[in-house]
Amino acid sequence: MNESATPAIRVRGLTRRFGELVAVDHVDLEVPARQVYGFLGPNGSGKSTTIRMLCGLLMPSEGEIEVLGLRIPAQAEALRRQIGYMTQTFSLFTDLSVRENLAFMAAVQGVPQRQTRSRIDALLEQYHLADMQRQLAGTLSGGQRQRLALAAAVVHEPKLLFLDEPTSAVDPQSRRDFWEALFTLADAGTTLLVSTHYMDEAERCHRLAILDRGRLVADDTPAALAGALAGRTFQVNTQHPRALQPTLAQWPGVLSVAQIGASLRVLMAADADAAEDICTRMRDALRSSDAKVSVSAVTPSLEDVFVAATREPGAVEATSS
Repeated sequence: MNESATPAIRVRGLTRRFGELVAVDHVDLEVPARQVYGFLGPNGSGKSTTIRMLCGLLMPSEGEIEVLGLRIPAQAEALRRQIGYMTQTFSLFTDLSVRENLAFMAAVQGVPQRQTRSRIDALLEQYHLADMQRQLAGTLSGGQRQRLALAAAVVHEPKLLFLDEPTSAVDPQSRRDFWEALFTLADAGTTLLVSTHYMDEAERCHRLAILDRGRLVADDTPAALAGALAGRTFQVNTQHPRALQPTLAQWPGVLSVAQIGASLRVLMAADADAAEDICTRMRDALRSSDAKVSVSAVTPSLEDVFVAATREPGAVEATSS
């Protein structure tokens, strides 16, 4: 079988309990090789716990895990040299220089000494850190620290890279540059699993899983997930969005009403009527409050997908196809 067609990660019935709390609840998951796979979910949804189990850092309560062809946790030690792990908080040594941090990580990861210097030089150039290689890591900006942390995570050229909310403390331009670096890694053959809170980042992923209260509630490409909500999202243009928002929120079948600028975005439940009928009924009902109100069906966004998946169980079908 073609290596790229074999999933980098295959999980069945993955569960983790902490006493009475079920943090991860019977998750089935397949992560394609050589792609950027996203984890999206609210705080406490089980993203970080799942990643720690996939890395072999946390024992599952139930289920089967196979990562890069290895059974986890039984073969976790063999896996560690093949993966990288970047956490959401900066975890390198602030009192060491940029180069010293990379040299330390190269030694920890078993990079041969004869290759260390050239590997570090290449990473310093690739992640635009060459001019600050002797600067203490603690004096770097948020974006610079992020690039250093990514360089440290891939110093041993792992086949699989886990990133747990890696862009939570950097500016938008740094986030864009960071994601360009991730796609460069994927193009070179690395599989990446990235947890995020940002919808724009989730949209960039080749494939996306949404977790909610420990359960996998959606799993597909971002475009396919949005397409599954076709005919369920509407834009209401009105002169009085704040006044009409509570009225719309009380409508039967409405999952959410959000103000976007001067308009309202309405998400309907899966069993709602046809979009054309909804537009007509909504417009007629609201005209008593605003004679100039207009209602139209709009293309679903990933935020709509997220709201539907986390508020309406089964609204967005989870699939492993």
